[in-house]
Amino acid sequence: MKPYQRMTIIECGEPLVPIPLEQFAIESPHPYAKLGAPYGNISPYYLRQSVLAALEIAQEQLQQWHPGWRLQIFDAYRPLAVQQFMVQHTFIEVARTEQINPTNLSQEQQQAIWQQVYQIWSIPSSNPMAPPPHSTGAAVDLTLLDATGQKVDMGSAIDELSPRSHPDYYASQPEFSYHKYRKLLRDVMHSSGFQRHPGEWWHFSLGDQMWAWLCNQINNSHNFTARYGCVDDSV
Repeated sequence: MKPYQRMTIIECGEPLVPIPLEQFAIESPHPYAKLGAPYGNISPYYLRQSVLAALEIAQEQLQQWHPGWRLQIFDAYRPLAVQQFMVQHTFIEVARTEQINPTNLSQEQQQAIWQQVYQIWSIPSSNPMAPPPHSTGAAVDLTLLDATGQKVDMGSAIDELSPRSHPDYYASQPEFSYHKYRKLLRDVMHSSGFQRHPGEWWHFSLGDQMWAWLCNQINNSHNFTARYGCVDDSV
């Protein structure tokens, strides 16, 4: 169990609501859907109501600082079945990258690969006290588009399993603009209450266990709790 999963969840019952796709940029088709992830009739472009409201405020802040720029949403709500699919897909891809047969692995090889996979991916747990962040409807993966509609180069791809995914990887390399843009994305999202995943420049949440844990690291005089637990896959 990761440290943030020890945070108390007091579910507020707030509904998932559709993200107004005319306001934000998205990838189409959805990156996981085109891999065959089992969404069924469920859209990934949903968030809890207050989380969506905060995301809209974040985009307004971005456009005040950089007119014409937009947030591009990579992923938002993720059913547990999709989490399971993507974890298994990533496991197979890591094995293939290392030229190992994913169906014929030693225990040591499996453990080494799982360690890599879980650097980025949360365990697809059905434990109501330890849900994957995206399965709560309170987490979003996103990046920036400039005024010409071009994706801003952030120095690594979303979901990349490498040290480059760490938010501060380029902090000591001023010859690149990557850190400046990662900081811009962070500042925009922080302006409306989101917290950034410590190991992923693209992942932000508001109201889930990770958010509460990060808020407590920043302000230990207040005891933050999570207000969003796992949303049933049938919504």
